[in-house]
Amino acid sequence: MKKLDDLLLFKKQDPGDMLRRVAKLPWQCRDAWARVMSLDLPEDERTVRNIVILGIGGSAIGGDLLRTLVAFECPVPIVVNRDYTLPAFVGPETLAIASSYSGNTEETLTALALAHRAGARLVAFTTGGKVAARAREWGIPLFSYDYAAQPRAALGYSLIPLLGLLNKLGLVSDKAADVEEAAGVMEAWQGEICETVPFEQNAAKQLAVRLKDRLPMVYGGGYVSEVARRWKGQFNENAKHWGAFEQMPELNHNAVVGYDWPGELAEKIFVVMLRSSLDTPRNQVRFKVTAEILAHKGVACQAVHARGQSPLAQMLSAIHFGDYVSYYLAMLDGADPTPVETINYLKGRLAEATVGT
Repeated sequence: MKKLDDLLLFKKQDPGDMLRRVAKLPWQCRDAWARVMSLDLPEDERTVRNIVILGIGGSAIGGDLLRTLVAFECPVPIVVNRDYTLPAFVGPETLAIASSYSGNTEETLTALALAHRAGARLVAFTTGGKVAARAREWGIPLFSYDYAAQPRAALGYSLIPLLGLLNKLGLVSDKAADVEEAAGVMEAWQGEICETVPFEQNAAKQLAVRLKDRLPMVYGGGYVSEVARRWKGQFNENAKHWGAFEQMPELNHNAVVGYDWPGELAEKIFVVMLRSSLDTPRNQVRFKVTAEILAHKGVACQAVHARGQSPLAQMLSAIHFGDYVSYYLAMLDGADPTPVETINYLKGRLAEATVGT
């Protein structure tokens, strides 16, 4: 596909330079870790009983990834709250973390106010806006960063500071070596899939071509279960493309039964299986058998294997590969990967609407 080797086309179709932001994810992770290590925290925050991450969209995915990453190590439960409301358990023993790239996300601001009213211990992660203003007004710890991008393109600043925060609270072990490994693994794989690597040798470009004019269904399990959600979101926002995701083993208890109808969809669906060497043995078997069922039903399927030794490296390497795939799919479809005009329209209409309607 010569189109995916045309760098002049990329510059024309990508005036916001999303490609450069995709490439900078390893750098973001290193920078975010270094920055969060200097964040001052009150001593009483080390005795929290539960953690609620307040965010939505590109600012919430870091919370989903964190929850999956530390599930077997962190002794307190972590909930990602994507709404205007809060669970009833939120109170003085809760650490509520407001994560909003812009600092002006209305759902996050509303939930933050409720958490403050409930007496929760608060931390804010943002580039500025009203969230930063609330943090200064209330005297709560603020992790502020300056990185011009769409929220989804600042993933390093929504995941790594959360991980660093848990490290500083003594809830997880030091992850500095894992962050460095993850950055190095991403950089090495980037050398194989970046825009200058021709189509014939570029696995990300090849997968994008296979996905063109099809609905991508992304399957993930274990440490990469929420990576499947990230892939789906990147197909939506970068490529302006339909997408969906399922998680193993849950999908084996419902989704597999739906492969039959409508029959004509089989040739329009493409399943990407995100695989990890850290998958449980039973999930490894499940992925293998599920691929057999898909082949029998005439549904195309391809596995993408995460790289690295640590769970963080496997998670971020699979994310980085998917970011490139979504970018190349945007190029194939003639889409500008940066703007999200439909979301902007939605926000405008919501601003016009009367509260509660």
